[in-house]
Amino acid sequence: MLLAHGPVRAQIVSYASGQETVRGYLALPGAVGRHPAIIVIHGDQGLTDWTKQQAQKLAARGYVVLAVDLYRGAVARDAEDAHELSRGLPDDRALRDLAAAVAYLAARPDVRDTKIGAIGWNIGGWYALQLAIHEPNLAACVLNDSALPTDAADIASIRAPVLGNFGADDRGIPAAALHAFESSMRAAGGSADLKAYSGAGDGFDDPNDAEHYRPDAAADAWNRTLAFFAKTLVP
Repeated sequence: MLLAHGPVRAQIVSYASGQETVRGYLALPGAVGRHPAIIVIHGDQGLTDWTKQQAQKLAARGYVVLAVDLYRGAVARDAEDAHELSRGLPDDRALRDLAAAVAYLAARPDVRDTKIGAIGWNIGGWYALQLAIHEPNLAACVLNDSALPTDAADIASIRAPVLGNFGADDRGIPAAALHAFESSMRAAGGSADLKAYSGAGDGFDDPNDAEHYRPDAAADAWNRTLAFFAKTLVP
């Protein structure tokens, strides 16, 4: 298991995305040297404190972590606001910001540029997969509670192994969609491990969502994520 030595350091950083400058939340492990890296992609609500905490937890495991801010500073006040922000996010800009995040991490002297992965929740999980489709050098992809692509050409473009964690009660992502994606990935020569948790729905892994939080499922999903990243990014 990859472990850091010393406290996690975190700061807001800026990096170029096309002709624009965007900001992200960078969490660094305490150990010196070159590390695998992970791009954290927030959910519908934006770059919340909870999302930053996930970045810190991953950095404590020895990863250089960049939590992107796709909403450019906006954070949702409520569910309706989150819906509006997610609907208003331009796909091309989001993908450009994520590709720029990969380039930013790859250029850092403390990052192993061949060992960069991504993790996202909700809309962030969708964009993690989109990043895997468009960035063939991405080394790992984790998605949580997110929609899945169905286009065969897109799925065939995914070279990174994929791990997915879902709530079985999420009506927007039925079991048939999970099975179809796994089958398509296998047919294309890829690897996908998707798990649906019985009795859990969308948001099961966020303790701030008291109605939907399922601690046992959340703990298992996090342990699966850590084991997956250790297998795909550490060697």
